[in-house]
Amino acid sequence: MNKNQTTDNFKIKFKNQRLQENNMSSQLQTNDSGFSANGRFGRLSYLGWNMLLVVFVFILGIIAAFFVPALSPSTTSSSMYVFGGLFIIVYIAMIYFSFIFSIRRLHDRNQTGWLSLVMIIPFINFLFFIYLSCAKGDENANNYGSPRITQAWEKVLAWIYIIILPLCILAMASSAVTAYQNYIQKSQQLQMEQMNRYAE
Repeated sequence: MNKNQTTDNFKIKFKNQRLQENNMSSQLQTNDSGFSANGRFGRLSYLGWNMLLVVFVFILGIIAAFFVPALSPSTTSSSMYVFGGLFIIVYIAMIYFSFIFSIRRLHDRNQTGWLSLVMIIPFINFLFFIYLSCAKGDENANNYGSPRITQAWEKVLAWIYIIILPLCILAMASSAVTAYQNYIQKSQQLQMEQMNRYAE
């Protein structure tokens, strides 16, 4: 075997090895449903599905806001029971899927889904959400499966969520400060009125 044949054989083996690696990498990525706790979520998939959940709840809220005032007084009592039941169902579903998304995100970190129970602890759950949103997952297959492909719509919703979330936090903080200031002013006015009454 001459030198040229040896070089050609080496190139062929190298190309075959690269093809096998590409096939393996393509097989490592999955595209399973996001409604199951079995599987993984990358950061953008996690945020995208959470944004989808927010949009769904927001649409239901708008429908309820337009539908409830249009009810006649005779049907208000029974309809309120119906809407109350629907609200409970939607709230339970929202909590359920929030846990599903968190479990899948933990799986992407090769961590047990039981850690999602941290979400029931006030204030800690907010820090936990930031952790899940920022922590990088495993690039290769782990104990919970292969990496999941992030869909284009998930990326779009994720970036919308990233932009809207800080604005919502600022708006809530501003509203809280304004409400606290109004509370202080009203309490001071009540104290002044009581002092004036005692003075009289």
